[in-house]
Amino acid sequence: MGVKQNNYSYPIDPDWTNEEISAVVGMFRVVEDAYEVGVNRQAVLDQYKKFKQVANSKAYEKQLGKRFEDVSGYSLYKVMQMTKGKQAGEIRVNGDAK
Repeated sequence: MGVKQNNYSYPIDPDWTNEEISAVVGMFRVVEDAYEVGVNRQAVLDQYKKFKQVANSKAYEKQLGKRFEDVSGYSLYKVMQMTKGKQAGEIRVNGDAK
C-alpha cells in the first residue's frame, strides 16, 4: 500500500462537467502529492473545497475516495485526517510533516 502504480485511472463519472472532472482530478493529484513529495496544507483545503462541490455528501466522498485508493493505494481519508489535525505547514504521508 502507498506504492504508486504507473498506470491507473482516476475515478471519473462520464456525466460530470469539465469543471467537475477538474475538481475531482485535482483533489486526487493533491492526495498523490501528499504521499510523494508533500503538499501545503492550504492547497489541500482549497482543492477539497472544490472537490466537495462534486462529492457533496459524505457517502459519495467515501465512495470516490475508496475507488481512488483501490487503484492507487493512496488514501483521501488519511490525507484529510492529517490536514484537519494540523494548523499549518506541509502535509506528507509516510514521512514527517514539516
